[in-house]
Amino acid sequence: MVPVSPSVNARMQEKREHILECALELFAERGYVNTPVKDIVDRSGYGTGTFYKYFSNKEDVLKTMLSEFLEQIIAGVNEYFKQESDLYMRFVGAKMVMLDVFIQNEKLSEIYSRVVGVSSGEIDGCLSDFESRFLQFTGKNISYGIKKGVFREVPVEPIANAVLAVIKHAVCQWIVLKKISTEEMVEMVRSILESLALSLRSEGMKSE
Repeated sequence: MVPVSPSVNARMQEKREHILECALELFAERGYVNTPVKDIVDRSGYGTGTFYKYFSNKEDVLKTMLSEFLEQIIAGVNEYFKQESDLYMRFVGAKMVMLDVFIQNEKLSEIYSRVVGVSSGEIDGCLSDFESRFLQFTGKNISYGIKKGVFREVPVEPIANAVLAVIKHAVCQWIVLKKISTEEMVEMVRSILESLALSLRSEGMKSE
């Protein structure tokens, strides 16, 4: 097999990113359901063959978006963890980092909120994969706090699901329903998480 030169790799990556950007714009403008592959191809300026070189279908585009979105969240939290070692502070701070990624990606945040409930097995699978990884990552943070004696012995899964529900609700109120401002969303999530973190603290930590 002939190796691909760095310049060719760069051009391929550029085309892939351009297709994703065009799809993101269209999904935000028209909605995921109302955006056929043809419109993504037309917006990109590439041929149909180029689209299918990188993505198998529209659902694959969405799955790629959500996967990269989650990777961005995880990267941001990992960077935060390097700066903050206090496990109690991490519980709240890490979620605020996650929320900041939603804020920095308004179009994708809206798409993520709006595709919930769309009748498609492929879409359900995209969302399920995204949320499963989110829950797994959040759950590890809580489990580590329990192991270190910072948090009480509690079932981890319900807490992780509660955190996800809080963020999803706040994002929906902000970006879809437009009932609250960005600042109000941040304050809502912070307040709830601080109360939750306080209730999780072990008796030893509370007495310090």
